Amino acid sequence: MAIKPVTVSQLSGYIKRVLQSDPLLGNVSVIGETSNLKFHGSGHIYFTLKDENSKINCFLPSDKLKNIRYELADGMKIIAAGYIHLYEKGGSYSLNIRDIEVFGQGSLSMAFQKLKEKLEKEGLFDTKHKKPLPKFPRKIAIVTSETGAAIEDMLKIIKSRNNIVDIIIFPVLVQGACAAEEISEAIGKINTLYPETDIIITGRGGGSLEELWAFNEEIVARSIFNSVIPVISAVGHEIDVTISDFVADRRAETPTAAAQMSVPDIGELKAYIKSLKETLVSSIIHGIQNKERLLEAYNIETLTNSFKNRIDLFASQANALKIKLDALNPGNIMALGYGAILNRDGKLVGSAFAFSPGDELTVVFADGNALCSVNEITGVKGEQNDEEKTKL
Repeated sequence: MAIKPVTVSQLSGYIKRVLQSDPLLGNVSVIGETSNLKFHGSGHIYFTLKDENSKINCFLPSDKLKNIRYELADGMKIIAAGYIHLYEKGGSYSLNIRDIEVFGQGSLSMAFQKLKEKLEKEGLFDTKHKKPLPKFPRKIAIVTSETGAAIEDMLKIIKSRNNIVDIIIFPVLVQGACAAEEISEAIGKINTLYPETDIIITGRGGGSLEELWAFNEEIVARSIFNSVIPVISAVGHEIDVTISDFVADRRAETPTAAAQMSVPDIGELKAYIKSLKETLVSSIIHGIQNKERLLEAYNIETLTNSFKNRIDLFASQANALKIKLDALNPGNIMALGYGAILNRDGKLVGSAFAFSPGDELTVVFADGNALCSVNEITGVKGEQNDEEKTKL
Protein backbone atom coordinates (compact mmCIF):
# COMPACT_ATOMS: atom_id res chain seq x y z
CA MET A 1 0.00 0.00 0.00
CA ALA A 2 1.51 3.32 -1.07
CA ILE A 3 2.07 6.02 1.56
CA LYS A 4 0.83 9.44 0.68
CA PRO A 5 3.79 11.78 0.21
CA VAL A 6 4.15 14.90 2.41
CA THR A 7 5.86 18.19 1.80
CA VAL A 8 9.18 19.10 3.33
CA SER A 9 7.45 21.68 5.50
CA GLN A 10 4.96 19.10 6.74
CA LEU A 11 7.74 16.70 7.61
CA SER A 12 9.72 19.41 9.41
CA GLY A 13 6.64 20.48 11.32
CA TYR A 14 5.96 16.89 12.37
CA ILE A 15 9.56 16.41 13.55
CA LYS A 16 9.35 19.69 15.47
CA ARG A 17 6.18 18.57 17.24
CA VAL A 18 7.76 15.25 18.13
CA LEU A 19 10.85 16.95 19.51
CA GLN A 20 8.82 19.44 21.50
CA SER A 21 6.59 16.76 22.98
CA ASP A 22 9.51 14.63 24.15
CA PRO A 23 9.99 15.34 27.90
CA LEU A 24 13.70 14.48 27.76
CA LEU A 25 14.48 16.77 24.84
CA GLY A 26 12.42 19.54 26.37
CA ASN A 27 14.69 19.76 29.40
CA VAL A 28 18.10 18.29 28.72
CA SER A 29 21.62 18.95 30.07
CA VAL A 30 24.58 18.25 27.81
CA ILE A 31 28.29 18.10 28.67
CA GLY A 32 30.72 19.18 25.99
CA GLU A 33 33.51 21.51 24.91
CA THR A 34 32.73 24.89 23.39
CA SER A 35 34.06 25.91 19.99
CA ASN A 36 33.33 28.43 17.22
CA LEU A 37 31.91 31.01 19.61
CA LYS A 38 30.15 33.82 17.76
CA PHE A 39 28.78 36.90 19.54
CA HIS A 40 26.03 38.41 17.42
CA GLY A 41 25.28 42.13 17.43
CA SER A 42 21.79 41.38 18.75
CA GLY A 43 23.33 39.97 21.93
CA HIS A 44 22.72 36.33 21.03
CA ILE A 45 25.59 33.82 21.21
CA TYR A 46 26.05 30.94 18.75
CA PHE A 47 28.56 28.13 19.27
CA THR A 48 29.19 24.43 18.88
CA LEU A 49 29.24 21.92 21.73
CA LYS A 50 31.31 18.84 20.96
CA ASP A 51 32.94 15.73 22.36
CA GLU A 52 35.28 13.15 20.82
CA ASN A 53 32.71 11.84 18.35
CA SER A 54 29.87 14.32 17.86
CA LYS A 55 28.87 17.95 17.96
CA ILE A 56 25.67 19.98 18.24
CA ASN A 57 24.87 23.57 17.40
CA CYS A 58 23.93 25.71 20.40
CA PHE A 59 22.01 28.95 20.71
CA LEU A 60 22.14 31.20 23.79
CA PRO A 61 19.53 33.99 23.49
CA SER A 62 20.40 37.43 24.83
CA ASP A 63 17.60 37.37 27.40
CA LYS A 64 19.18 34.31 29.03
CA LEU A 65 22.68 35.76 28.95
CA LYS A 66 22.11 37.76 32.13
CA ASN A 67 21.70 34.50 34.02
CA ILE A 68 25.02 33.08 32.83
CA ARG A 69 27.67 33.37 35.54
CA TYR A 70 30.69 32.72 33.33
CA GLU A 71 32.54 34.47 30.53
CA LEU A 72 32.53 31.96 27.67
CA ALA A 73 35.61 31.09 25.65
CA ASP A 74 36.49 28.45 23.08
CA GLY A 75 37.78 25.24 24.62
CA MET A 76 35.78 25.43 27.83
CA LYS A 77 34.05 22.32 29.10
CA ILE A 78 30.53 23.18 30.16
CA ILE A 79 27.18 21.69 31.13
CA ALA A 80 24.53 23.35 28.96
CA ALA A 81 20.91 23.05 30.09
CA GLY A 82 18.09 23.73 27.64
CA TYR A 83 15.84 22.15 25.04
CA ILE A 84 16.12 20.81 21.49
CA HIS A 85 14.73 23.14 18.87
CA LEU A 86 14.21 22.49 15.14
CA TYR A 87 14.87 25.32 12.71
CA GLU A 88 12.35 24.37 10.03
CA LYS A 89 13.66 26.56 7.23
CA GLY A 90 17.17 25.19 7.52
CA GLY A 91 16.14 21.70 8.46
CA SER A 92 18.63 21.72 11.34
CA TYR A 93 18.23 21.35 15.05
CA SER A 94 20.07 23.04 17.90
CA LEU A 95 20.29 23.11 21.66
CA ASN A 96 18.62 26.28 22.87
CA ILE A 97 20.29 27.08 26.18
CA ARG A 98 18.67 28.29 29.38
CA ASP A 99 21.66 27.97 31.72
CA ILE A 100 25.33 27.04 31.72
CA GLU A 101 27.64 25.58 34.33
CA VAL A 102 31.39 25.39 33.84
CA PHE A 103 32.77 21.89 34.27
CA GLY A 104 36.25 21.42 35.77
CA GLN A 105 39.01 23.65 37.17
CA GLY A 106 40.60 24.27 33.80
CA SER A 107 37.42 25.69 32.34
CA LEU A 108 36.84 27.86 35.41
CA SER A 109 40.34 29.24 35.02
CA MET A 110 39.61 30.04 31.39
CA ALA A 111 36.41 31.85 32.33
CA PHE A 112 38.30 33.76 35.02
CA GLN A 113 41.02 34.83 32.60
CA LYS A 114 38.50 35.78 29.92
CA LEU A 115 36.60 38.12 32.24
CA LYS A 116 39.82 39.51 33.73
CA GLU A 117 41.08 40.47 30.27
CA LYS A 118 37.73 42.04 29.39
CA LEU A 119 37.46 44.21 32.50
CA GLU A 120 41.13 45.12 32.45
CA LYS A 121 40.75 46.34 28.87
CA GLU A 122 37.81 48.51 29.99
CA GLY A 123 40.00 50.10 32.70
CA LEU A 124 38.19 48.76 35.76
CA PHE A 125 41.51 47.79 37.38
CA ASP A 126 43.31 51.12 36.80
CA THR A 127 44.89 52.57 39.91
CA LYS A 128 43.55 56.02 38.99
CA HIS A 129 40.09 54.78 40.00
CA LYS A 130 41.20 53.50 43.43
CA LYS A 131 39.69 55.50 46.29
CA PRO A 132 41.72 55.95 49.50
CA LEU A 133 40.45 54.47 52.74
CA PRO A 134 39.60 57.04 55.45
CA LYS A 135 42.02 56.94 58.38
CA PHE A 136 39.31 57.27 61.01
CA PRO A 137 36.09 55.67 59.71
CA ARG A 138 32.92 56.09 61.71
CA LYS A 139 30.73 53.53 59.93
CA ILE A 140 31.66 50.28 58.19
CA ALA A 141 29.33 48.00 56.21
CA ILE A 142 30.14 44.31 55.86
CA VAL A 143 28.64 42.31 52.98
CA THR A 144 29.06 38.59 53.66
CA SER A 145 27.30 35.53 55.01
CA GLU A 146 25.82 36.08 58.45
CA THR A 147 26.61 32.51 59.50
CA GLY A 148 30.17 32.06 58.28
CA ALA A 149 33.38 32.25 60.27
CA ALA A 150 34.42 35.33 58.30
CA ILE A 151 31.85 37.63 59.90
CA GLU A 152 32.75 36.42 63.40
CA ASP A 153 36.44 37.03 62.78
CA MET A 154 35.89 40.50 61.34
CA LEU A 155 33.58 41.63 64.15
CA LYS A 156 35.99 40.34 66.77
CA ILE A 157 38.98 42.13 65.20
CA ILE A 158 37.18 45.44 64.60
CA LYS A 159 35.69 45.61 68.10
CA SER A 160 39.01 44.73 69.73
CA ARG A 161 40.80 47.46 67.78
CA ASN A 162 38.12 50.14 67.73
CA ASN A 163 34.98 50.01 69.87
CA ILE A 164 33.57 53.35 68.69
CA VAL A 165 33.01 52.55 65.01
CA ASP A 166 29.49 51.62 63.86
CA ILE A 167 29.13 48.32 61.97
CA ILE A 168 26.28 47.45 59.59
CA ILE A 169 25.99 43.83 58.48
CA PHE A 170 24.36 43.05 55.13
CA PRO A 171 23.81 39.28 55.10
CA VAL A 172 24.06 37.69 51.64
CA LEU A 173 24.72 34.35 50.04
CA VAL A 174 28.41 34.01 49.22
CA GLN A 175 28.21 30.97 46.95
CA GLY A 176 25.73 29.49 44.53
CA ALA A 177 23.73 30.75 41.58
CA CYS A 178 22.11 33.71 43.38
CA ALA A 179 25.11 34.83 45.43
CA ALA A 180 26.60 37.29 42.94
CA GLU A 181 23.29 39.09 42.46
CA GLU A 182 22.77 39.43 46.23
CA ILE A 183 26.28 40.77 46.76
CA SER A 184 25.85 43.29 43.96
CA GLU A 185 22.47 44.45 45.24
CA ALA A 186 23.82 44.87 48.78
CA ILE A 187 26.68 47.10 47.61
CA GLY A 188 24.22 49.21 45.62
CA LYS A 189 21.81 49.55 48.57
CA ILE A 190 24.57 50.67 50.93
CA ASN A 191 25.55 53.44 48.52
CA THR A 192 21.92 54.53 48.20
CA LEU A 193 20.54 54.05 51.71
CA TYR A 194 23.65 54.62 53.80
CA PRO A 195 25.82 57.11 51.85
CA GLU A 196 27.49 58.18 55.10
CA THR A 197 29.20 54.77 55.27
CA ASP A 198 32.99 55.17 55.16
CA ILE A 199 34.07 51.67 54.06
CA ILE A 200 32.44 48.56 52.59
CA ILE A 201 34.03 45.17 53.23
CA THR A 202 32.83 42.32 51.03
CA GLY A 203 34.14 38.78 51.04
CA ARG A 204 34.04 35.37 52.64
CA GLY A 205 36.28 32.70 54.10
CA GLY A 206 38.26 30.20 52.09
CA GLY A 207 36.89 27.58 49.73
CA SER A 208 37.30 25.96 46.36
CA LEU A 209 37.34 27.95 43.13
CA GLU A 210 33.70 27.00 42.55
CA GLU A 211 32.74 28.16 46.06
CA LEU A 212 34.50 31.50 45.61
CA TRP A 213 33.07 32.02 42.13
CA ALA A 214 30.49 34.64 43.10
CA PHE A 215 33.38 37.08 43.55
CA ASN A 216 34.56 36.29 40.01
CA GLU A 217 31.32 37.35 38.38
CA GLU A 218 30.98 40.48 36.28
CA ILE A 219 27.94 41.81 38.14
CA VAL A 220 29.89 41.94 41.41
CA ALA A 221 32.94 43.49 39.76
CA ARG A 222 30.87 46.30 38.25
CA SER A 223 29.00 47.02 41.47
CA ILE A 224 32.34 47.38 43.30
CA PHE A 225 33.70 49.64 40.57
CA ASN A 226 30.56 51.84 40.62
CA SER A 227 30.54 52.17 44.42
CA VAL A 228 31.14 55.72 45.62
CA ILE A 229 32.13 54.27 48.99
CA PRO A 230 35.60 52.66 49.11
CA VAL A 231 35.44 48.85 48.95
CA ILE A 232 37.81 46.30 50.50
CA SER A 233 37.73 42.85 48.88
CA ALA A 234 38.43 40.11 51.41
CA VAL A 235 37.95 36.71 49.78
CA GLY A 236 39.37 33.39 50.92
CA HIS A 237 42.97 32.89 51.95
CA GLU A 238 46.13 34.72 50.93
CA ILE A 239 46.65 32.47 47.90
CA ASP A 240 43.10 33.02 46.60
CA VAL A 241 42.75 35.79 43.99
CA THR A 242 39.40 36.89 42.58
CA ILE A 243 38.16 39.45 40.08
CA SER A 244 36.81 41.42 43.04
CA ASP A 245 40.37 41.80 44.34
CA PHE A 246 41.45 43.50 41.11
CA VAL A 247 38.58 45.97 40.92
CA ALA A 248 38.27 46.83 44.64
CA ASP A 249 39.95 49.89 46.12
CA ARG A 250 41.96 47.67 48.46
CA ARG A 251 42.57 43.92 48.54
CA ALA A 252 42.90 42.09 51.85
CA GLU A 253 44.48 38.65 51.91
CA THR A 254 41.82 37.43 54.37
CA PRO A 255 38.70 38.80 56.07
CA THR A 256 40.78 39.23 59.23
CA ALA A 257 43.28 41.35 57.34
CA ALA A 258 40.39 43.45 55.99
CA ALA A 259 39.17 44.13 59.53
CA GLN A 260 42.66 45.17 60.59
CA MET A 261 43.21 47.58 57.70
CA SER A 262 39.75 49.14 57.93
CA VAL A 263 40.08 50.71 61.40
CA PRO A 264 42.95 52.15 63.45
CA ASP A 265 43.85 50.48 66.74
CA ILE A 266 42.48 52.76 69.49
CA GLY A 267 44.91 51.26 71.99
CA GLU A 268 47.87 52.06 69.77
CA LEU A 269 46.54 55.58 69.16
CA LYS A 270 46.15 56.20 72.89
CA ALA A 271 49.69 54.94 73.50
CA TYR A 272 50.98 57.19 70.72
CA ILE A 273 49.11 60.22 72.11
CA LYS A 274 50.44 59.45 75.58
CA SER A 275 53.96 59.31 74.17
CA LEU A 276 53.43 62.67 72.45
CA LYS A 277 52.08 64.14 75.69
CA GLU A 278 55.07 62.93 77.67
CA THR A 279 57.47 64.32 75.06
CA LEU A 280 55.66 67.68 75.06
CA VAL A 281 55.61 67.92 78.87
CA SER A 282 59.30 67.00 79.03
CA SER A 283 60.11 69.65 76.43
CA ILE A 284 58.14 72.32 78.35
CA ILE A 285 59.81 71.44 81.66
CA HIS A 286 63.23 71.51 80.01
CA GLY A 287 62.48 74.92 78.49
CA ILE A 288 61.31 76.33 81.85
CA GLN A 289 64.43 75.04 83.56
CA ASN A 290 66.61 76.73 80.95
CA LYS A 291 64.79 80.02 81.47
CA GLU A 292 65.16 79.66 85.25
CA ARG A 293 68.90 79.18 84.87
CA LEU A 294 69.12 82.25 82.66
CA LEU A 295 67.07 84.25 85.17
CA GLU A 296 69.33 83.16 88.02
CA ALA A 297 72.37 84.22 86.00
CA TYR A 298 70.83 87.70 85.66
CA ASN A 299 70.23 88.67 89.37
CA ILE A 300 69.00 92.16 90.44
CA GLU A 301 72.47 93.64 90.84
CA THR A 302 73.53 92.35 87.45
CA LEU A 303 70.40 93.73 85.81
CA THR A 304 70.88 97.12 87.56
CA ASN A 305 74.46 97.40 86.37
CA SER A 306 73.43 96.37 82.89
CA PHE A 307 70.74 99.05 82.74
CA LYS A 308 73.14 101.69 84.21
CA ASN A 309 75.78 100.88 81.63
CA ARG A 310 73.27 101.21 78.83
CA ILE A 311 72.04 104.55 80.23
CA ASP A 312 75.63 105.85 80.46
CA LEU A 313 76.23 104.77 76.89
CA PHE A 314 73.13 106.59 75.67
CA ALA A 315 74.11 109.72 77.66
CA SER A 316 77.60 109.72 76.13
CA GLN A 317 76.13 109.39 72.63
CA ALA A 318 73.68 112.23 73.32
CA ASN A 319 76.47 114.52 74.64
CA ALA A 320 78.56 113.88 71.50
CA LEU A 321 75.61 114.87 69.34
CA LYS A 322 75.09 118.03 71.46
CA ILE A 323 78.71 119.06 70.91
CA LYS A 324 78.28 118.68 67.16
CA LEU A 325 75.11 120.76 67.25
CA ASP A 326 76.77 123.49 69.37
CA ALA A 327 79.64 123.68 66.91
CA LEU A 328 77.18 124.46 64.15
CA ASN A 329 75.22 127.08 66.20
CA PRO A 330 75.65 130.51 64.49
CA GLY A 331 75.43 132.27 67.87
CA ASN A 332 78.40 130.39 69.22
CA ILE A 333 80.41 131.08 66.08
CA MET A 334 79.70 134.85 66.35
CA ALA A 335 80.78 134.80 70.00
CA LEU A 336 84.27 133.93 68.77
CA GLY A 337 84.55 137.30 66.96
CA TYR A 338 82.78 136.64 63.75
CA GLY A 339 80.02 138.86 62.42
CA ALA A 340 77.34 138.86 59.79
CA ILE A 341 77.33 141.58 57.09
CA LEU A 342 73.98 142.98 56.04
CA ASN A 343 73.42 145.42 53.15
CA ARG A 344 71.12 148.42 53.21
CA ASP A 345 68.08 146.12 52.65
CA GLY A 346 69.00 143.93 55.63
CA LYS A 347 70.06 141.02 53.44
CA LEU A 348 73.06 138.89 54.30
CA VAL A 349 76.04 139.57 52.01
CA GLY A 350 78.90 137.12 51.49
CA SER A 351 81.28 139.15 49.22
CA ALA A 352 83.15 142.45 49.59
CA PHE A 353 82.49 143.23 45.95
CA ALA A 354 78.78 143.35 46.66
CA PHE A 355 79.49 146.88 47.98
CA SER A 356 80.82 150.08 46.52
CA PRO A 357 82.63 152.88 48.30
CA GLY A 358 80.13 155.00 50.16
CA ASP A 359 77.65 152.16 50.65
CA GLU A 360 76.28 151.67 54.13
CA LEU A 361 76.25 148.26 55.77
CA THR A 362 75.46 146.68 59.12
CA VAL A 363 77.76 144.31 61.00
CA VAL A 364 75.87 142.01 63.30
CA PHE A 365 77.84 140.73 66.34
CA ALA A 366 76.80 138.30 69.06
CA ASP A 367 76.07 141.19 71.46
CA GLY A 368 74.91 143.94 69.06
CA ASN A 369 75.08 145.69 65.69
CA ALA A 370 77.48 148.24 64.18
CA LEU A 371 76.44 150.67 61.43
CA CYS A 372 79.30 151.26 58.95
CA SER A 373 80.05 152.81 55.59
CA VAL A 374 82.39 151.53 52.86
CA ASN A 375 85.50 153.65 52.19
CA GLU A 376 87.43 151.30 49.92
CA ILE A 377 87.12 147.79 48.37
CA THR A 378 90.30 145.66 48.34
CA GLY A 379 91.07 142.11 47.35
CA VAL A 380 90.81 140.06 44.16
CA LYS A 381 87.56 140.31 42.40
CA GLY A 382 86.22 136.86 41.50
CA GLU A 383 83.02 135.49 40.11
CA GLN A 384 79.99 137.10 41.62
CA ASN A 385 76.40 136.11 41.32
CA ASP A 386 74.06 137.97 39.09
CA GLU A 387 72.72 140.05 41.95
CA GLU A 388 76.21 141.24 42.92
CA LYS A 389 77.13 141.98 39.29
CA THR A 390 74.01 144.07 39.01
CA LYS A 391 74.88 146.03 42.13
CA LEU A 392 78.46 146.62 40.87
